[in-house]
Amino acid sequence: MNDSILAQLARALVSGAVQVIDLSQPLDSATAVINLPPEFGKSLPFRLDEISKYDSRGPAWYWNNFSCGEHTGTHFDAPIHWMTGKDLPDNATDTIPVQKFLAPACVIDASREASANADFLLTRAHIEEWEANNGRIEPGSWVLMRTDWSKRRDPAAFLNMREDGAHVPGPHPDLVPFLVREREVIGWGSEGVGTDAGQAFQFNPPFPCHSIMHGNNRFGLASLTNLDRLPPKGALLITPALKIVLGSGSPCRVLALVAD
Repeated sequence: MNDSILAQLARALVSGAVQVIDLSQPLDSATAVINLPPEFGKSLPFRLDEISKYDSRGPAWYWNNFSCGEHTGTHFDAPIHWMTGKDLPDNATDTIPVQKFLAPACVIDASREASANADFLLTRAHIEEWEANNGRIEPGSWVLMRTDWSKRRDPAAFLNMREDGAHVPGPHPDLVPFLVREREVIGWGSEGVGTDAGQAFQFNPPFPCHSIMHGNNRFGLASLTNLDRLPPKGALLITPALKIVLGSGSPCRVLALVAD
């Protein structure tokens, strides 16, 4: 009898023929949280409160309470996160079909351009150039924009806030509808604190990655790391959000399976 695909995968994981790459930031009190203008509500920073640690509060166990906003650290954005996706079916973290938490990834390397220009925007022309070398983006794929932004360990440098707002690379507003309608992607991922560019509040429409992706029942991944360890094509992402009832998103341990 031939081995099942899952048995082959299990052996490949044990042997190291398939590697597991962690694409997630660690969560602690220093984790950068998105800054919004003062008139808007605020996302709380990550906080860990010890319940007991092998002491009188619990002699044999250690555990904590934690609190944070849903969109803290490496996180998953569900369609209900944005007004355009609020009325779609299966749009929250507890109702998204679970098979959608596993999908292939296409990694677009814009690290050189982002290093030279914090406001660099990835365009359709960049995607078409990538496809000329790597093949067409297949329906149901994640598109991940590699910028090496996650290598900015200082939270202030990572957020890169100035008087006129954040300056972080992201997708051009014309790119997002192209990816949704002509490439039928499952979602967009970035290394910045959010999926849109830092200056996307000035775009038409504002925050196009949120507005258009979520309005078409697609997803987002933000604050990714280690995209430099992924191939342009061929990785499989595992992205399950916490099953929060009516959750707009959640911190996420994003993993990538990569054939050696």
